[in-house]
Amino acid sequence: MSIINIIRHKYAASEQGAKDLVKSCLACAAMDIVLMLPVGLMYFLVKELMEGTTPNAWGYIWKIGACLLAIAAMEWVKYNKQFTSVYQESGRRRISLAEKLRRLPLSYFGRKDLADLTSTIMTDAATIETGTSHWVPELIGSMISTTLIGFSLFFFDWRMALAAVWVIPIAISIVLFSAKFQNRYNRRNEQAKVDLADHIQEGLEAFQDIRANDSEEKYLKDLWPRIDLVEKRAIQAELGVAYFVVSGQMVLKLGIATVALAGAYLLSQGSLTVLTFFMFLLVASRLYDPMPGSLVNLGAAVSLGVQCERMDEILSHDEQRGVETLSNKGYDVEFKDVHFAYETSETVLRGISFTARQGEVTALIGPSGSGKTTISRLASRFWDIPSGTITVGGMDISKIDPETLMSLYSIVFQDVTLFNNTVLENIRIGRKDATDEVVIAAARLAHVDVFAEKLPDGWNSLIGENGNELSGGERQRISIARAFLKDAPIILLDEATASLDVENETFIQESLSRLVKGKTVIIIAHRMRTVAGADKIVVLKEGKVDESGSPSELTASGGFYKRMQDLQNNALDWNI
Repeated sequence: MSIINIIRHKYAASEQGAKDLVKSCLACAAMDIVLMLPVGLMYFLVKELMEGTTPNAWGYIWKIGACLLAIAAMEWVKYNKQFTSVYQESGRRRISLAEKLRRLPLSYFGRKDLADLTSTIMTDAATIETGTSHWVPELIGSMISTTLIGFSLFFFDWRMALAAVWVIPIAISIVLFSAKFQNRYNRRNEQAKVDLADHIQEGLEAFQDIRANDSEEKYLKDLWPRIDLVEKRAIQAELGVAYFVVSGQMVLKLGIATVALAGAYLLSQGSLTVLTFFMFLLVASRLYDPMPGSLVNLGAAVSLGVQCERMDEILSHDEQRGVETLSNKGYDVEFKDVHFAYETSETVLRGISFTARQGEVTALIGPSGSGKTTISRLASRFWDIPSGTITVGGMDISKIDPETLMSLYSIVFQDVTLFNNTVLENIRIGRKDATDEVVIAAARLAHVDVFAEKLPDGWNSLIGENGNELSGGERQRISIARAFLKDAPIILLDEATASLDVENETFIQESLSRLVKGKTVIIIAHRMRTVAGADKIVVLKEGKVDESGSPSELTASGGFYKRMQDLQNNALDWNI
C-alpha cells in the first residue's frame, strides 16, 4: 500500500487531502530548518571574532536580511500548505461524507446509534480538521527536521552529537508507548459522550410523556450520573496524555545538561575546541525548542486515532450501487423465495414469494412481527437480501442504483418525518420542481387544506421540528400529499391512514382510489376495513406466506383474515 493510501485511511482523507498533508509536513520541516539559519550566522560570527578577524558588518546585515526574507517566505508557504489546504480538505471530507451517507444501505443506519453518527459527522470531523492542520504537520515536520539536524551533528563530533540527541528517541518512545492507553481512554470517553447525548435527545423527544407521567425527577436522576461520567472520562483521557507527555518533556530537559557536561569534560581533556562546544550549545538549544510542543502534538495525534477510525469506518463502508438505467417492462413487483434477517435479530422472512401486479391493490396483513413492513422496505431496496430475488417489471432491483430505483416509488410510512419548514415545502419534497399550484392541488387531494388554510400564515406556516405544531393525523396527511405529488407508478402504503379518524380516513381512501388507478399498490394495514377493497391479500405469519387470495376467497377459507374480520367486528360492539 502506498504512503498516500496509508494516510487516506489513517486520517480519513481524500487522495488530494493525503497529498496536501504530505506537503504540509514537508513545509513544517523546511520551516524548522530555515529557522536554523540565524544559528549558523551566529556560529560564523563567533568564529571570526575568536580567530581575530574583523567581521564584515554590511555582509552580515544583508545575510540577516536574507534570513528574514527566507523565514517570511517559508512561513507563507507553510501557512498555505498547513492551513489553507487542510481547510479545503475539510470541505471535501464533509461533502464526501454526505455523499457516502447517501449511498449507504439503510441496514447501516439500523445498527448505528443516531447520537454516535451525529458525533462522527460533526465533532469528529472538526477534531480531524484541527489535528491535520495543527498537530500532525507540526509533529511530522519537527521529527523530519530534528532527524536531519541530528544526523548532521555527527559530522562535527559524534560524541557531542550523541550527547545531544539521545534524549529525543527516548522522549518520543515514552509518548508513543501511551497510544494503547490513550485509545482505550478515548473510546471510553466517546462512549460516555454518546450515551449522554442519547439520553438528552431521548428526553427532548419524549418531554411531553415525561411530564405527563410526572417523571422529571427520575429522568434527571438518570441524567446526572451520565454527566458525571463524561466529566470523569474526560479527566482520565487528559491525564492519560499528560502523564506521558510531561514525562517525555522532562527527559528532553536532560539534553542541554548532557551537552554541557559532555562538552565541559571533552574541553578539559583537550579533545574539543571551544568553538565546537559553543556551536553544539547553540544548536542544542534550537534543536530542543520545537520538541516539547511536538510531544504535545504527538500525544494529540495519537488520541486522534479514535476519531479517524470512526470516520474511516463510514467512508470505507460498502455502498449500495447499481446501473442508472431502468430496464423494467411494466411495474409488477415480484418476490421470489426471499429470505432476510436483520443483523441484530433472528430471521424475519423465510422464503417469501408473491406478485403485486400493476393495476391491482395488494394488501399485506398478519400479526405484529410477521414481516409486513420489512417487505415494503425490501421492495424499494432499503436493504439488500441475502437470497432470493425481487423484481420490478422483470428487472432485478439489486442491480439498480437506489436513487434511480426510488423514482418508481411513492411511499407513505406509518412514522412520518417532517422538517421545520412550511407546509408547502414539506409537501414539495415529493417533487422538488413542482409549482405552488401543483403542490396545493396535491395537498387538497390529501385534505391538507382543511387545516393548512387555518394556520396563521396559511400554506407558508412553519410546522416546527418534525411537525410538532401539527396533530398526528395532520402530519400523516402531509405525507400522503407527498405521494400524490410524486405520482410514481408504484405506491407503498404502510399504515398510511392509521393516525386518521374515521371521517378523514374515508376522505383519504377516496383520494387514494384515484391515485392508485393503473398503478402497482402494496398496502399494509391492521384494520380489515382498510384492505376490504384490495384485489389481493397476502397473509403473513412468522415470516412466511400463510395464505393469499381475494378478500372473498380468504373469507370463505375461514383463515386468519376471517378471524381478524370477526374480532374487529366484535370490537365495534364493545362499550364502557
